[in-house]
Amino acid sequence: MAKPKKVLVYRHAAVTRATHWINVLALTFLLMSGLNIFGAHPALYWGQKAVFAHPWVLIGAEPKGADMIGFTQIGAAKFNTTGLLGYSGKVGERVPVAFPAWATVPSFRDLADSRHWHFFFAWLFVINGLTYWLAGLIGGHIRKDLLPTRHDVAPRNVWHEIVTHAKLKFPKGEEARHYNVLQKGAYLAVVLILLPLMVLTGLCMSPGFDAFAPGLVDFFGGRQSARTIHFLTAFSLVGFVLLHLFMVVASGTWNNIRSMITGRYAIIPDKTGEPA
Repeated sequence: MAKPKKVLVYRHAAVTRATHWINVLALTFLLMSGLNIFGAHPALYWGQKAVFAHPWVLIGAEPKGADMIGFTQIGAAKFNTTGLLGYSGKVGERVPVAFPAWATVPSFRDLADSRHWHFFFAWLFVINGLTYWLAGLIGGHIRKDLLPTRHDVAPRNVWHEIVTHAKLKFPKGEEARHYNVLQKGAYLAVVLILLPLMVLTGLCMSPGFDAFAPGLVDFFGGRQSARTIHFLTAFSLVGFVLLHLFMVVASGTWNNIRSMITGRYAIIPDKTGEPA
């Protein structure tokens, strides 16, 4: 039996594709510049003020014999992270720094420059996000593609999607045209919870904005709590991106990349010649 030929269907609108790639650029530089900013004081606290003797998270370096080691402390647990966190660089040339040079922008410790990078890409990210939402609401992308239907949230369907994804089995026909309930849930969690949290807690660290809206800092439990939530949100996004990349590769790398560049996605038609 001849193998069924694939057909290209239109999956992603131009605005979705453009804002997606701008987000890739903006989030990359936000993360790398953010790590440099965090490196100026690599510790996290809860509350209004920093209690230096009791950080919730701490990245640092300490002497060990004739050398030093890097460590990461989370609560009472302490881990040796030499070469990656706290004390990194080439063997014999390591320096006490929170994050390795390849992970930060700029690659050297410079709080002022890293803030400039961070603020520029933060504004780009916000403007890009507003553009996505405005276009999505006007064009119907949000309603048609992201809002779960009654069928989506039916327990039987949710369990089916969990099982098939765990087995790395993905739809090839008509179902591939649309997001499934797990994708919709993940994307909505990002755009409705994680991204707003990241923006709002980032604003809490601006003295000018604090003076304009002091209640926002109090809402998050204090300046240090807002800083901690900002950090946790950023790394939750990193986790989402890593999972997203894994699923892109597992479900067809080139097909997914092509759809986000050209908008066209390949699916297998049914016996009538129409997309299955």
